[in-house]
Amino acid sequence: MKRESFGSRLGFILVSAGCAIGIGNVWRFPFVTGQNGGGVFVLFYLVFLLLMGVPVLTMELAVGRAGRASALRAYQALEPAGSKWHVHGVFCMIGNYLLMMFYTVVSGWMLGYFCKFLMGEFNGLPAEAVGGVFDALLADPAEMALWMAVTVLAGFLVVSLGLQNGLERIPR
Repeated sequence: MKRESFGSRLGFILVSAGCAIGIGNVWRFPFVTGQNGGGVFVLFYLVFLLLMGVPVLTMELAVGRAGRASALRAYQALEPAGSKWHVHGVFCMIGNYLLMMFYTVVSGWMLGYFCKFLMGEFNGLPAEAVGGVFDALLADPAEMALWMAVTVLAGFLVVSLGLQNGLERIPR
C-alpha cells in the first residue's frame, strides 16, 4: 500500500497545530489559568512549553520523517543495533491509546452538549442549572458511551477517506 503524504503545507500546519493544541488546552486551560494565578500561570506555561514542547516536537518530526512509519516501527527501523530505542516507540503507542481514551470521551461530552444546545435543552435554564445537565450526562453511562461512539465513528470516517480526501479536506 502506497503511503500518503500531505498535499499542501497548510494541511500539514493545520494538522500539526491541531495535535499540538489539543482539547486539553481549549477545554481546561481557562479553568486552570483562573485557579492558578492567571498571568503568572500563563508565563510558566509558555516557558515550559518552549523548554519541553519544542524539543519533543522536533524529535517527533525527525523520527517521523526519517522512519516514515508509525512511532513503533520508526524507532525499530532507526535504532542502532543493540540499543533499546524501540522501547520508546512502545511507550509512544501506549501514550497514543491513553490520549485517545481521554479525547474521545471529552469530544463526546462536547458533541452531546452541542446537540443538547441545538435541541433547546438549555433554553430558560438559570446558569446554576447548566451544571446539572453535565452532572446528568456523567450519571448516564449509556449516553456517554453513545456520544463517545459517535465521536469514534466520525474519526474513523474521516481517516478512512485518506489523508488528502479526508483529513486535509475538512479545514477547506
